[in-house]
Amino acid sequence: MIATPAAISSSSSLHLLPIRISNPTFSIFLRSKHSSSHLFRCLCSNSFSRPSYTPSRISDPSYVRIFDTTLRDGEQSPGATMTSQEKIAIARQLSRLGVDIIEAGFPASSPDDLDAVRSIALDVGKVSVGEDGHIPVICGLARCDKRDIDMAWEAVRHAKWPRVHTFIATSEIHMEHKLRKTKEEVVRIATDMVAYARSLGCSDVEFSPEDAGRSDRKFLYHILEEVIKAGATTVNIPDTVGYNFPSEFGSLIADIKANTRGIENVIISTHCQNDLGLASANTLAGSNAGARQLEVTVNGIGERAGNASLEEVVMAIKCRKDLIGGLHTGVNAKHIVMTSKMVAEYSGLHVQPHKAIVGANAFAHESGIHQDGMLKFKGTYEIIAPEDIGLIRANDSGIVLGKLSGRHALKTQLSELGYNVKGKELDDVFKRFKEIAEKKKHISDEDIEALIVDEIFQPQVVWSLVDLQVTCGTLGLSTATVKLVDIDGEEKIACSIGTGPVDAAYKAVDKIVHVPVTLVEYTMTGVTEGIDAIASTRVAIRGEKDIHTSTHAFTGKTVNRTFSGNGAGLDITVSSIRAYINALNKLLGFQNLSKTSHLG
Repeated sequence: MIATPAAISSSSSLHLLPIRISNPTFSIFLRSKHSSSHLFRCLCSNSFSRPSYTPSRISDPSYVRIFDTTLRDGEQSPGATMTSQEKIAIARQLSRLGVDIIEAGFPASSPDDLDAVRSIALDVGKVSVGEDGHIPVICGLARCDKRDIDMAWEAVRHAKWPRVHTFIATSEIHMEHKLRKTKEEVVRIATDMVAYARSLGCSDVEFSPEDAGRSDRKFLYHILEEVIKAGATTVNIPDTVGYNFPSEFGSLIADIKANTRGIENVIISTHCQNDLGLASANTLAGSNAGARQLEVTVNGIGERAGNASLEEVVMAIKCRKDLIGGLHTGVNAKHIVMTSKMVAEYSGLHVQPHKAIVGANAFAHESGIHQDGMLKFKGTYEIIAPEDIGLIRANDSGIVLGKLSGRHALKTQLSELGYNVKGKELDDVFKRFKEIAEKKKHISDEDIEALIVDEIFQPQVVWSLVDLQVTCGTLGLSTATVKLVDIDGEEKIACSIGTGPVDAAYKAVDKIVHVPVTLVEYTMTGVTEGIDAIASTRVAIRGEKDIHTSTHAFTGKTVNRTFSGNGAGLDITVSSIRAYINALNKLLGFQNLSKTSHLG
């Protein structure tokens, strides 16, 4: 069936000629009027059914599994540390989004990572949170090491579909300088550990030859053949350092498919890093060459320059099926925007304005020529409808929020923006909304979203702000008086001086909390235009105690965690102190969990 854009009405001066192609869910519209110009706009739907899950095969040869590693590789980004509660919330949202596999973490890295992965397996991995009944595979990462594999299996085994993902480096540079092992030793370790994972009762084992993009081809074929014999169900081909070009990486996948004995009995996967900005392009090249699992992260977050971006890969597949043989995924694109926002706020890694698909400017048209084209026909400058990814800015109800608006009006507006807020969460947001509305004449969608972030997307409260008073200017030292309340309801007050109001306020907080930290990042942006814009602040802190550590999956080194926090408010100092307390609460939450794990 051919769909037509709702925004376009038929008239004598505008003719829409539907062009039918082989895939029934993809339609192209040609606009013409005494002109040879061809103007296209893609309309994407989600009418495909998801094949039933079998680890080593997919019944539909055109179906591509989406393996999301936001909670594992994405969290390796500096400052992206998330609490267990935040990870569970993101995992639930990823399930609603429709990803096939969630790599929930690296259980051997720390007690809190083990606890988080286990919690996700017990929660998201057992019961569907969406309307379609979909339950994702829950995966845990492990080095080719028995202890790592034991912990990964312990964490994921409670899920309906548990998976252990184990890896070892295969490139000459890694084997010589990092592993200091021969090819024969690497093959033996890989096969032994895949077989060991299977012996634990795990019927779904993924193997990755780390740095495959720079590995010798014949050696790759050999080690993959051996791990397939040992019981691997998915073989993942990582471009670990983002070194490959799309033609090169596509050729690598095609060659592995053609030259590896037993490859027809497993799923080929891709995992592309973004060091040269080619991660999404390489991933698509891999899918075109035969890969049927694609490893991605929301917003493309990850170590160094990040990973292939889920939203870019999924929307490229949806909108250019004509170029990749009609491939499709089970992702419900209408949840992309909400998922992107949740990951950005929980991880503390804000999306750059010009980011494809989910950036603030992705659907903004400022130049006169572009605006003129958009007014005449949206397909002139938009190949994706914002509504397809859940971005709805129009107020269908005609509601204009202000200081006289009630709770129902706010709830309606929140629903239109994609937020299902109720109960105490709605009460908290409404209270903050009324405070802002008393001081600000026009409340925009961006203002509302900033309040959502500040009230809902927060870690467990250990300390909260009650009052703040600052004095600053050119006539004397900046001073700040801060009143905080702890989890038991006890109020504490401290005063301090500093080089500015924010510095003074942070020092006053430190006097109350008594947790030694280093501020490693401080950024502030205006949410909207105008002098009355809400300020959004992000900070990142690093604890000075040894308990704030984790093991890096690929280097094996112990690293100090950094913790990010966000805050919003009309007053920039209030916004700043909210962000700082938010980061401290996250750090203290990890500290308490580590103490509990140690005592247990």
